[in-house]
Amino acid sequence: MSVTKDRIERLREKLAEHKLDALLIMSPETASPVNRRYLTGFTGTSGYLLVTADEAVLATDSRYWEQAERQAPECRVLRAVGGFDQWLLDLLRGLGGKRVAFEAAHVTYHTHRQIRKEIQKLPEEERPKLAPTVNLVEGLRVIKDAEEIAAIQRAIDLGDEAFTEVAKRIEPGWTEKQVAWEIEKYVREHRGDGVSFPTIVGGGPWGAQPHCYPRDKELKEGEGIVIDMGVEIDGYVSDLTRTIVLGKPDDMFKKVYDIVLAAQQTAIELVEEGMTGEDAHMLAHNVIEEAGYGDDFGHGLGHGVGMQVHEGPRVAKTSNDKLRDGMVFTIEPGIYLTEWGGVRIEDIVVMENGKARVMSHAPKLTTAEL
Repeated sequence: MSVTKDRIERLREKLAEHKLDALLIMSPETASPVNRRYLTGFTGTSGYLLVTADEAVLATDSRYWEQAERQAPECRVLRAVGGFDQWLLDLLRGLGGKRVAFEAAHVTYHTHRQIRKEIQKLPEEERPKLAPTVNLVEGLRVIKDAEEIAAIQRAIDLGDEAFTEVAKRIEPGWTEKQVAWEIEKYVREHRGDGVSFPTIVGGGPWGAQPHCYPRDKELKEGEGIVIDMGVEIDGYVSDLTRTIVLGKPDDMFKKVYDIVLAAQQTAIELVEEGMTGEDAHMLAHNVIEEAGYGDDFGHGLGHGVGMQVHEGPRVAKTSNDKLRDGMVFTIEPGIYLTEWGGVRIEDIVVMENGKARVMSHAPKLTTAEL
């Protein structure tokens, strides 16, 4: 059985479990293109996917007909011409009285109204019943299969390589933007499809903002630099953060870095299958809090990574997500001090045999080096 056929079958099982007859993925917004690609392999930017108990139909326009036939062999391709008011009823034919799910989190109010307007054109007995749902496909994506883990590993490996090669060349006088550009350039020159998000580079006090953006600001001797970067290859992504220092670190940097490193190592070693996202978060938070910096670690410990940089599970103080084998997520504690700077260390792990296996291996400062 092909990977996409297996995924579609698992979706059908989930639909049956929720007493749903079909799922219509119909919005180009947010996660929908990713969900469509996950289920079919189709990488085009436009397409509506209908999955029923009997078939999967991919409706797309003439720009993608050949591509859809080639990439989505498990689907019947409906050759859509014009706006969806010209072909939507053909896609929904035969579903009168059936419960057709749609992704409530990814469909705009305007699109929903348009869909309902088209359905009203049908005789009453031929109208499907739209049922809003959340996380039907995302719930499947949260557990990665071997092929996905291998794909994520390829993205991670290139990210590790890009960071390592660029970091050893950084010197005072480089700008934050230059660091970000050199990373992206390396990725694109070494088989990557691109960066998975705009690279974050924060030198000195700028690094106190967890999601700061790179500036034309020159980096200085002795200051810490937070670098948060990711790579995309073949639809899967990575996420990596390292904090480095140009020259010799001062005592404050050594102190803060050592606390963050200890918090990360503690979480990696102690996280277990069955814990909630909150349980995992507190493993690191407690280390930082005991060191006197609890209020300076404001974000969650981590997040799932796969086809998107941020997906399930959520690993944070208010998360009830249960960690299970096959989940891939980040462990990234940090401390952020206004007017001084920040330290964050991030690795991707996969839960295997009930424990976390670290997938990223880019160098980081050790206690001995500090």
